[in-house]
Amino acid sequence: MSISSSLSRLYEDGGATSRGYGYFLLVFDGAMVLYVIISSFFVGSAVVEIVDFLLGIFVVFDFAARIIVSRNRLRTAFGFWGLADMIVILSLLAPIAGEGFAFLRVVRTFRLLRSYHLLRQLRTDFVFFRRHEATVFAGINLALFIFVTTALVFETQHGSNPDIKDYADALYFTVTTLTTTGFGDVTLSGPSGRFLSVVIMIFGVSLFVRLIQVLFRPPKLEYECPECGLFLHETDAIHCKHCGHVLHIRTEGAS
Repeated sequence: MSISSSLSRLYEDGGATSRGYGYFLLVFDGAMVLYVIISSFFVGSAVVEIVDFLLGIFVVFDFAARIIVSRNRLRTAFGFWGLADMIVILSLLAPIAGEGFAFLRVVRTFRLLRSYHLLRQLRTDFVFFRRHEATVFAGINLALFIFVTTALVFETQHGSNPDIKDYADALYFTVTTLTTTGFGDVTLSGPSGRFLSVVIMIFGVSLFVRLIQVLFRPPKLEYECPECGLFLHETDAIHCKHCGHVLHIRTEGAS
């Protein structure tokens, strides 16, 4: 069996091995997010640099494997997610050159969760995800925004702003800003700091409101009506609310 066909089975065939590997990647990328936060307190440590190198080797393997199995290799390599992975690899294998981009390692998690294969797998395996997909993604989008902006605040302000000494200070500022609490005890310095504060307020509040909306609206399932294309339906829908077409939504029955 060729390397290409073996990798295709691992990444695309939907079997038990492929499904398990997909969940492994999800756990790996989630752990990487925690690692980025923890390692920020040990900048320059030899242990951190060794772990960075080992993580970088794995990400290189994953990146190369996805290019090999892709039907459009140039697009996979140089598209948005491909370039993001290159930055992640740079930040891991060349910490001196890429340490300022360490926070972008979180985009791997977002890329994976937007994978068609993983989404289909999650919908099949987990009833909770199938019923609350919009809520899950609203929460993930808000969490990723908080993480990335916290890292941006830390990377742009630590060393020059006495109010921002570590990730905890940056996270405190980010959360108080996007919730419009604004205690004023921690502020960002300079024009770039004020601009970043405005960005956090505009986009953070929008994502927060979106999460509140999906939490309190009736839960719906994503199932496209073959007749009219309506995408969201009630969990117990039998007919399409828009055109009346009979739906065949998979369900576990009455609880």
